[in-house]
Amino acid sequence: MTKPVRVIGAGLAGSEAAWQCARRGVPVELFEMRPVRPTPAHQTGDFAELVCSNSLKSDSENTAPWLLKEEMRRAGSLLMEIARECAVPAGHALAVDRTTFAAKVTEVLSRQPRITIRREEVTRLDDEQITVIATGPLTSDALSQEIQRLSGAEHLSFYDSISPIVEADSIDQSRVYMAARYDKGTADYINCPMAKEEYDAFLDALLAAQSVEERDWEKLNYFEGCLPIEEIARRGRDTLRFGPMKPVGLKDPRTGRTPYAVVQLRQENLRADSYNLVGFQNHLKFGEQARVLRMIPGLENAKFLRYGQIHRNTYINAPTLLQPTLQMKERSHLLFAGQICGVEGYVESIATGLMGGIFAAALRAGSDLVPAPRESAFGSLVHYITQTEARHFQPANITFDLLPALETRVRDRQERHRQQCGRALLAFDGWLQQIGVSEVRPPV
Repeated sequence: MTKPVRVIGAGLAGSEAAWQCARRGVPVELFEMRPVRPTPAHQTGDFAELVCSNSLKSDSENTAPWLLKEEMRRAGSLLMEIARECAVPAGHALAVDRTTFAAKVTEVLSRQPRITIRREEVTRLDDEQITVIATGPLTSDALSQEIQRLSGAEHLSFYDSISPIVEADSIDQSRVYMAARYDKGTADYINCPMAKEEYDAFLDALLAAQSVEERDWEKLNYFEGCLPIEEIARRGRDTLRFGPMKPVGLKDPRTGRTPYAVVQLRQENLRADSYNLVGFQNHLKFGEQARVLRMIPGLENAKFLRYGQIHRNTYINAPTLLQPTLQMKERSHLLFAGQICGVEGYVESIATGLMGGIFAAALRAGSDLVPAPRESAFGSLVHYITQTEARHFQPANITFDLLPALETRVRDRQERHRQQCGRALLAFDGWLQQIGVSEVRPPV
């Protein structure tokens, strides 16, 4: 445990992880292959470069993204502090000047005496050195093969298929019915029936909807079992009716007839307060998704907790591989952080990087590693990626859906979220005291 901690990847997660180690007196080797070896997505060799949006999500108090950022602020996050310094007007969101942000992160880490920066590609992992792997969704082929060697090829994914999720309370129950196909098992699915004219109008809108602009590095060879609904629709006007909108075996008990087409919604969690649209992964712009999907009977006023997505994303099957401390179960000196560990989004990547740095520093010091409390946003995010069902594991953003429910049901959503945030921060502050983070001050 005398060697420096290795951090591979100087993106959002890796930069934060390296800083957290250095702040605790731990020497770090921070590896970044750019610009020696560029990626198809990045434009510079700067650390923490934001490739897509420049937004770090909502800053409105008592929202889930705000809660995650507030926990990071309390834990002394470098990147959150720099983001505030580089903020640009963005309404209720925290957005940054991406060029200034990346340059500032690079500057701060470069002058930190405990961080040694190595501009080279890592292709092998040291079996005896504590390492935080934070290489993101564009992990190089050579390192991907090394991770496959250590974890098993079946534990590494190279694409994302995410169906939209809607809030249960926003579904018009008068227009839908509960049923299981052919009445097999219990009637657990919400079914949105369509008449022919409704299906035709939906199909026309879907085919005319605008897709997300493709980048060369995001082009996919779609798997037949994971086609976007708009791609299925382009194969013929009835292909959806023989695919994810197949009505066979879903007789409407209110009419006694089988609809022309059906959209099924499956319960997303034990609390049954959110449902996903089965088989409705797509590559449409979010605004287009909202417009088209609200044409589905019963979803006219749907509130979307998550929109559908399909894009390139290298990530591990975290539920099978990781402990709640982000360590590999079989190789505890290897930790994963950022999108490669199964989280989506800038803020989520920084949060796991912060935890990865804390845990790596504790591991090197021979201290006990204490997972973040389940009630917190930190703990809920890690709980999802390590405890969800491995067969259906998909990367996730932070949402209230991941946090544990309150003991007493609170119908008012704003009040419910306020109480969840209060409980989360109380538990989080206790965790910070337990692991001694109060001694770590945010950068000036």
